[in-house]
Amino acid sequence: MTGAPLIELAGIERVFQLGDSEVHALRQLDLAIAAGEYVAIMGPSGSGKSTLLNLLGLLDRPDAGVYRLEGRDVTTLSADEQARVRSERIGFVFQSFHLVPRLSAAENIALPMTLAGIPPARRAERVAQALKDYGLENRADHRPDQLSGGQRQRVAIARATIMQPAVILADEPTGNLDRATGDEVVRLLEELNARGVTLIVVTHDAALGSRARRQLRMEDGCLRQDSAAATVPA
Repeated sequence: MTGAPLIELAGIERVFQLGDSEVHALRQLDLAIAAGEYVAIMGPSGSGKSTLLNLLGLLDRPDAGVYRLEGRDVTTLSADEQARVRSERIGFVFQSFHLVPRLSAAENIALPMTLAGIPPARRAERVAQALKDYGLENRADHRPDQLSGGQRQRVAIARATIMQPAVILADEPTGNLDRATGDEVVRLLEELNARGVTLIVVTHDAALGSRARRQLRMEDGCLRQDSAAATVPA
């Protein structure tokens, strides 16, 4: 790995109760990701990929272990403190876009800045630039149901990056798109990575996963393989 550590996980455990049984979604997970890396998290359904992504995005808390983001232990933060870190340092791109249906493209992109209390004039300036950067200038006033899948995902990427986060977490970002549109979305994400944003993609798509410079393979809640190292012992 090159660059300063951005993400450090040590001894991460996540256990879910399902009826009378316990499901170990993550087991004793140790992982370090440097700033600027392009990482794919892969593995079968139930392997722990989504649980890991939720933990990295501070949408869930581990039952044991420590998560450091930019050197700060974020596992001990209050819910409000975690929400602030999530807003300022982490961008999300989801398979199903997760846009607010009643808001226009411009309003969806502005949403993180609105929640962060950024003044309207600065919001408008940054949204206008984002619309231009993502080829959405003539779609600014359109609601999500008036946009194509590719346009919706571009709005989602613009929203994810408007706060200039340190890391983008993309969960099956091409899952609802045709191949050509998916390729365009991947290109946009890879351009952000080329500019220094850390990109972590969860995917079932082997072709998409192979584009990342580092592949992590999950199985039964464990990290079984890391292309940056040898196979991880069981």
